[in-house]
Parts: sequence; structure tokens; C-alpha cells
Amino acid sequence: QVRLAESGGGSVQSGGSLRLSCRASAFRGHTMGWFRQRPGEGRVRVGFFNNVGCTEYSEIVRGRFTISKDNADNKLYLQMSALKPEDTGIYYCAATQRGGRCYFHGEGDYNYWGQGTQVTVSS
Repeated sequence: QVRLAESGGGSVQSGGSLRLSCRASAFRGHTMGWFRQRPGEGRVRVGFFNNVGCTEYSEIVRGRFTISKDNADNKLYLQMSALKPEDTGIYYCAATQRGGRCYFHGEGDYNYWGQGTQVTVSS
């Protein structure tokens, strides 16, 4: 069974950094991404990393976040720097077999999701 599990969330002051990790089990796909969700709102795209080395980031992170992947362990990382209070939310990793080109997939294109990890940034 495909399972995704996020870790690394926590509380940090504005301007600080966090690194989130996503462990993927029993998965062979092309694209893995990160999403953020605030209470009462839908998931918004943070960024992705795919099988042809394409990465793209939502403007909401303003170049402050970096996504990388450890292919040997099938783990996805989100390095977050210069964190702002508006970055607060639950962060999810997701995976899909879609890929092969540089395309910023929305949440509807992902069919595997983790349970999320909370990130809280205080001012």
C-alpha cells in the first residue's frame, strides 16, 4: 500500500527555518509535491519535484523554499527559510504518477497524500 508520511513540522519565530520531510512507501511515480492548508481553506500549491528534474514554486513562498528529493530512499524534502506568519498551516506531501514534463499540477492530479504536519510561525 502506498503511504506518505510527513515530519519536521513545529513552531518557529518569524525569520526562522524548518525542514520538512516526506517518506514515501511502496510508490513508483513521477511527481511529488508540497501543499499548504489553513483552517477553512483548501490546499494551495507550494511546489513540486518531478522525474525529469523540474521544480516549480508557488509565488506565495517567494523563493524562500527549496524542494529536493532523495531518490534512493524515496523521500521528499521542503527546506523553508525566512519564514513568515502567513506560512503557518498544515503542510502535506503528495504524489502522482503524472509527470515527464514541467507542469505545475493542482491537487486534483495527485492521488496519494500524507496526513500533514503542522507549521506555526509566530511574529
